[in-house]
Amino acid sequence: MPANSTPEMSHKGALKAVRMLVGAADAEHEAYTTTLGEVAVVSIANSDKPGPNEDSAALIPVNDRHLVLIVADGVGGMAGARRASNLTVETLSRHIAGIDATNEPRLRTAILDGIEAANQAVLDLGNGSASTLALAEIGPGYVRTYHVGDSIVLMCGQRGRLKFLTTPHSPVGFAMEAGLIDESEALQHNELNLIFNVIGSADMRIEVGSELPIAPLDSLLLASDGLTDNVLQDEIIGAIRTGPVADGLAEITALARRRMEVERPGEPSKPDDCTAILFRPQRRSAD
Repeated sequence: MPANSTPEMSHKGALKAVRMLVGAADAEHEAYTTTLGEVAVVSIANSDKPGPNEDSAALIPVNDRHLVLIVADGVGGMAGARRASNLTVETLSRHIAGIDATNEPRLRTAILDGIEAANQAVLDLGNGSASTLALAEIGPGYVRTYHVGDSIVLMCGQRGRLKFLTTPHSPVGFAMEAGLIDESEALQHNELNLIFNVIGSADMRIEVGSELPIAPLDSLLLASDGLTDNVLQDEIIGAIRTGPVADGLAEITALARRRMEVERPGEPSKPDDCTAILFRPQRRSAD
Protein backbone atom coordinates (compact mmCIF):
# COMPACT_ATOMS: atom_id res chain seq x y z
CA MET A 1 0.00 0.00 0.00
CA PRO A 2 1.37 3.48 -0.84
CA ALA A 3 2.55 5.47 2.16
CA ASN A 4 -0.11 8.18 1.87
CA SER A 5 -3.08 5.95 1.13
CA THR A 6 -5.79 4.68 3.45
CA PRO A 7 -8.05 1.68 2.97
CA GLU A 8 -11.42 2.40 1.44
CA MET A 9 -14.37 1.80 3.76
CA SER A 10 -15.90 -1.43 2.49
CA HIS A 11 -19.11 -1.41 4.52
CA LYS A 12 -21.31 0.98 6.40
CA GLY A 13 -24.67 0.02 7.87
CA ALA A 14 -26.29 -1.63 10.86
CA LEU A 15 -24.27 -4.33 12.60
CA LYS A 16 -26.76 -7.19 12.75
CA ALA A 17 -24.47 -10.21 13.00
CA VAL A 18 -20.96 -11.11 14.10
CA ARG A 19 -18.30 -9.51 11.91
CA MET A 20 -14.81 -11.01 11.98
CA LEU A 21 -11.69 -9.70 10.26
CA VAL A 22 -9.17 -12.52 9.98
CA GLY A 23 -6.54 -11.18 7.60
CA ALA A 24 -8.28 -12.11 4.36
CA ALA A 25 -7.29 -8.78 2.76
CA ASP A 26 -4.23 -6.56 3.06
CA ALA A 27 -6.40 -3.61 4.14
CA GLU A 28 -9.91 -3.56 5.59
CA HIS A 29 -11.86 -0.54 6.85
CA GLU A 30 -15.48 -0.92 7.96
CA ALA A 31 -17.97 1.18 9.93
CA TYR A 32 -21.30 0.25 11.47
CA THR A 33 -24.13 1.54 13.59
CA THR A 34 -25.31 -0.50 16.57
CA THR A 35 -28.05 -0.08 19.14
CA LEU A 36 -25.39 1.18 21.56
CA GLY A 37 -23.39 3.49 19.30
CA GLU A 38 -21.08 3.87 16.31
CA VAL A 39 -18.17 1.52 15.67
CA ALA A 40 -15.41 1.33 13.06
CA VAL A 41 -12.63 -1.19 12.50
CA VAL A 42 -9.42 -1.04 10.46
CA SER A 43 -6.90 -3.82 9.82
CA ILE A 44 -3.78 -3.25 7.69
CA ALA A 45 -1.12 -5.83 6.91
CA ASN A 46 2.57 -5.06 7.32
CA SER A 47 3.82 -4.33 3.80
CA ASP A 48 7.43 -5.08 4.83
CA LYS A 49 6.86 -8.81 5.27
CA PRO A 50 5.73 -11.41 2.74
CA GLY A 51 3.46 -13.30 5.15
CA PRO A 52 -0.22 -12.64 5.87
CA ASN A 53 -1.77 -10.19 8.34
CA GLU A 54 -1.33 -11.80 11.76
CA ASP A 55 -3.96 -9.59 13.46
CA SER A 56 -7.64 -10.47 13.83
CA ALA A 57 -10.69 -8.56 15.07
CA ALA A 58 -14.34 -9.22 15.86
CA LEU A 59 -17.46 -7.11 16.38
CA ILE A 60 -20.12 -9.13 18.22
CA PRO A 61 -23.62 -7.67 18.72
CA VAL A 62 -24.85 -9.91 21.54
CA ASN A 63 -28.31 -8.35 21.77
CA ASP A 64 -29.87 -4.87 21.81
CA ARG A 65 -28.12 -4.05 25.10
CA HIS A 66 -24.66 -5.58 24.76
CA LEU A 67 -21.78 -5.43 22.31
CA VAL A 68 -18.38 -7.17 22.46
CA LEU A 69 -15.31 -5.89 20.60
CA ILE A 70 -12.10 -7.91 20.17
CA VAL A 71 -8.59 -7.31 18.81
CA ALA A 72 -6.09 -10.19 18.74
CA ASP A 73 -2.49 -9.97 17.55
CA GLY A 74 -0.68 -13.17 16.57
CA VAL A 75 2.73 -13.13 18.19
CA GLY A 76 5.23 -12.36 15.42
CA GLY A 77 8.11 -14.70 14.82
CA MET A 78 6.25 -17.75 16.10
CA ALA A 79 4.82 -20.50 13.92
CA GLY A 80 1.18 -20.04 13.04
CA ALA A 81 0.78 -16.51 14.45
CA ARG A 82 -2.11 -15.74 12.10
CA ARG A 83 -3.82 -19.02 12.98
CA ALA A 84 -3.47 -18.22 16.68
CA SER A 85 -5.17 -14.82 16.41
CA ASN A 86 -7.84 -16.21 14.04
CA LEU A 87 -8.56 -19.05 16.44
CA THR A 88 -8.77 -16.63 19.36
CA VAL A 89 -11.50 -14.46 17.82
CA GLU A 90 -13.32 -17.45 16.28
CA THR A 91 -13.47 -19.33 19.60
CA LEU A 92 -14.58 -16.28 21.55
CA SER A 93 -17.22 -15.44 18.96
CA ARG A 94 -18.72 -18.92 19.23
CA HIS A 95 -18.95 -18.63 23.01
CA ILE A 96 -20.44 -15.14 23.03
CA ALA A 97 -22.67 -14.78 19.98
CA GLY A 98 -26.30 -15.67 20.43
CA ILE A 99 -26.20 -16.36 24.17
CA ASP A 100 -29.20 -15.30 26.20
CA ALA A 101 -27.26 -12.39 27.71
CA THR A 102 -30.13 -10.71 29.47
CA ASN A 103 -27.82 -9.85 32.33
CA GLU A 104 -24.16 -8.88 32.58
CA PRO A 105 -23.00 -11.82 34.77
CA ARG A 106 -24.07 -14.36 32.13
CA LEU A 107 -22.20 -12.48 29.41
CA ARG A 108 -19.16 -12.14 31.63
CA THR A 109 -19.10 -15.91 32.19
CA ALA A 110 -19.32 -16.54 28.43
CA ILE A 111 -16.40 -14.17 27.82
CA LEU A 112 -14.20 -15.76 30.49
CA ASP A 113 -15.07 -19.27 29.32
CA GLY A 114 -14.35 -18.18 25.74
CA ILE A 115 -10.91 -16.84 26.65
CA GLU A 116 -10.02 -20.05 28.49
CA ALA A 117 -11.26 -22.12 25.52
CA ALA A 118 -9.27 -19.96 23.09
CA ASN A 119 -6.15 -20.43 25.19
CA GLN A 120 -6.60 -24.21 25.14
CA ALA A 121 -7.35 -24.22 21.40
CA VAL A 122 -4.13 -22.35 20.64
CA LEU A 123 -2.17 -24.63 22.96
CA ASP A 124 -3.66 -27.62 21.14
CA LEU A 125 -2.15 -26.40 17.86
CA GLY A 126 1.11 -27.66 19.31
CA ASN A 127 3.32 -25.36 17.24
CA GLY A 128 4.31 -22.74 19.81
CA SER A 129 2.03 -20.09 18.35
CA ALA A 130 0.36 -17.44 20.52
CA SER A 131 -1.81 -14.33 20.44
CA THR A 132 -2.52 -11.25 22.48
CA LEU A 133 -6.09 -10.22 23.32
CA ALA A 134 -7.89 -6.94 24.00
CA LEU A 135 -11.64 -7.26 24.60
CA ALA A 136 -14.32 -4.77 25.62
CA GLU A 137 -17.72 -5.78 26.95
CA ILE A 138 -20.07 -2.84 26.37
CA GLY A 139 -23.51 -2.52 27.95
CA PRO A 140 -25.93 0.28 28.78
CA GLY A 141 -23.70 3.06 30.11
CA TYR A 142 -20.74 0.85 31.01
CA VAL A 143 -17.67 -0.91 29.66
CA ARG A 144 -15.63 -3.75 31.14
CA THR A 145 -12.26 -4.76 29.71
CA TYR A 146 -10.40 -8.07 29.49
CA HIS A 147 -6.86 -8.33 28.19
CA VAL A 148 -3.91 -10.66 27.77
CA GLY A 149 -0.60 -9.33 26.45
CA ASP A 150 0.15 -5.90 24.97
CA SER A 151 -2.83 -5.06 22.76
CA ILE A 152 -4.53 -2.12 24.48
CA VAL A 153 -7.90 -0.69 25.43
CA LEU A 154 -8.05 3.10 25.83
CA MET A 155 -10.97 5.39 26.70
CA CYS A 156 -10.96 9.18 26.52
CA GLY A 157 -13.50 11.98 26.87
CA GLN A 158 -14.54 14.54 24.27
CA ARG A 159 -12.12 17.11 25.69
CA GLY A 160 -9.22 14.69 25.45
CA ARG A 161 -8.96 13.52 29.06
CA LEU A 162 -7.60 9.99 29.34
CA LYS A 163 -10.14 8.03 31.39
CA PHE A 164 -8.73 4.52 31.12
CA LEU A 165 -5.77 2.64 29.65
CA THR A 166 -4.80 -0.99 30.09
CA THR A 167 -1.24 -1.78 31.15
CA PRO A 168 0.59 -4.04 28.66
CA HIS A 169 1.79 -7.33 30.10
CA SER A 170 5.41 -6.59 29.30
CA PRO A 171 8.53 -5.28 31.04
CA VAL A 172 8.18 -1.99 29.15
CA GLY A 173 4.48 -1.69 29.98
CA PHE A 174 5.09 -2.25 33.68
CA ALA A 175 8.02 0.19 33.67
CA MET A 176 5.79 2.88 32.15
CA GLU A 177 3.03 2.16 34.69
CA ALA A 178 5.57 2.56 37.51
CA GLY A 179 6.82 5.86 36.07
CA LEU A 180 10.32 4.53 35.44
CA ILE A 181 10.26 5.44 31.73
CA ASP A 182 8.10 7.70 29.59
CA GLU A 183 6.36 6.92 26.30
CA SER A 184 9.22 8.14 24.11
CA GLU A 185 11.72 6.02 26.02
CA ALA A 186 9.39 3.02 25.84
CA LEU A 187 9.15 3.23 22.05
CA GLN A 188 12.95 3.09 21.79
CA HIS A 189 13.42 0.37 24.41
CA ASN A 190 15.27 -2.77 23.32
CA GLU A 191 12.65 -4.94 25.07
CA LEU A 192 9.65 -3.22 23.42
CA ASN A 193 8.53 -6.43 21.71
CA LEU A 194 8.91 -8.67 24.77
CA ILE A 195 5.63 -9.83 26.38
CA PHE A 196 5.11 -12.40 29.10
CA ASN A 197 1.39 -13.17 29.01
CA VAL A 198 -0.28 -14.59 25.89
CA ILE A 199 -3.17 -16.69 24.64
CA GLY A 200 -1.52 -20.05 24.04
CA SER A 201 0.34 -20.34 27.34
CA ALA A 202 -0.12 -22.87 30.13
CA ASP A 203 0.07 -20.04 32.67
CA MET A 204 -2.06 -17.51 30.74
CA ARG A 205 -3.61 -14.89 33.04
CA ILE A 206 -6.75 -12.86 32.21
CA GLU A 207 -6.75 -9.28 33.49
CA VAL A 208 -10.35 -8.23 34.04
CA GLY A 209 -11.13 -4.55 34.55
CA SER A 210 -13.79 -3.16 36.82
CA GLU A 211 -17.06 -1.87 35.36
CA LEU A 212 -16.43 1.67 34.11
CA PRO A 213 -19.05 4.26 33.17
CA ILE A 214 -18.92 5.29 29.50
CA ALA A 215 -20.58 8.56 28.55
CA PRO A 216 -22.16 9.39 25.15
CA LEU A 217 -19.22 11.60 24.15
CA ASP A 218 -16.49 9.18 25.23
CA SER A 219 -14.34 7.29 22.71
CA LEU A 220 -13.23 3.70 23.28
CA LEU A 221 -10.26 2.30 21.33
CA LEU A 222 -8.91 -1.25 21.08
CA ALA A 223 -5.64 -1.65 19.18
CA SER A 224 -2.75 -3.98 18.45
CA ASP A 225 0.78 -2.72 19.03
CA GLY A 226 1.10 -1.92 15.32
CA LEU A 227 -0.78 1.26 16.21
CA THR A 228 0.66 2.08 19.63
CA ASP A 229 4.28 1.46 18.57
CA ASN A 230 3.92 4.06 15.80
CA VAL A 231 1.47 6.71 17.06
CA LEU A 232 1.86 8.56 20.35
CA GLN A 233 -0.94 8.54 22.91
CA ASP A 234 -1.61 12.28 22.58
CA GLU A 235 -1.82 11.90 18.80
CA ILE A 236 -4.29 9.05 19.15
CA ILE A 237 -6.52 10.94 21.58
CA GLY A 238 -6.39 14.11 19.49
CA ALA A 239 -7.69 12.22 16.45
CA ILE A 240 -10.40 10.09 18.08
CA ARG A 241 -11.93 12.35 20.75
CA THR A 242 -14.39 14.06 18.38
CA GLY A 243 -15.78 13.67 14.88
CA PRO A 244 -17.01 10.57 13.03
CA VAL A 245 -15.44 7.40 14.40
CA ALA A 246 -14.54 6.12 10.93
CA ASP A 247 -12.63 9.33 10.14
CA GLY A 248 -10.73 9.36 13.43
CA LEU A 249 -9.75 5.72 13.08
CA ALA A 250 -8.65 6.22 9.46
CA GLU A 251 -6.47 9.16 10.53
CA ILE A 252 -4.49 7.34 13.20
CA THR A 253 -4.07 4.10 11.23
CA ALA A 254 -2.92 6.05 8.15
CA LEU A 255 -0.39 7.88 10.35
CA ALA A 256 0.84 4.55 11.72
CA ARG A 257 1.25 3.21 8.19
CA ARG A 258 3.17 6.30 7.00
CA ARG A 259 5.58 6.03 9.92
CA MET A 260 6.15 2.35 9.32
CA GLU A 261 7.04 2.98 5.70
CA VAL A 262 9.04 6.22 6.03
CA GLU A 263 11.31 6.54 9.05
CA ARG A 264 11.94 10.11 10.20
CA PRO A 265 14.17 11.39 13.04
CA GLY A 266 12.29 11.88 16.28
CA GLU A 267 9.27 9.80 15.19
CA PRO A 268 8.47 6.19 16.12
CA SER A 269 8.71 3.68 13.28
CA LYS A 270 8.16 -0.05 13.74
CA PRO A 271 6.77 -2.03 10.77
CA ASP A 272 3.99 -4.35 11.90
CA ASP A 273 0.41 -5.36 11.20
CA CYS A 274 -1.99 -2.73 12.56
CA THR A 275 -5.55 -3.35 13.74
CA ALA A 276 -7.85 -1.05 15.72
CA ILE A 277 -11.51 -0.67 16.66
CA LEU A 278 -13.09 2.65 17.69
CA PHE A 279 -16.47 2.89 19.44
CA ARG A 280 -18.52 5.86 20.62
CA PRO A 281 -21.90 5.58 22.41
CA GLN A 282 -25.00 7.17 20.96
CA ARG A 283 -26.48 10.22 22.58
CA ARG A 284 -29.52 9.23 24.59
CA SER A 285 -32.72 10.76 23.24
CA ALA A 286 -34.89 12.77 25.58
CA ASP A 287 -38.06 11.08 26.84
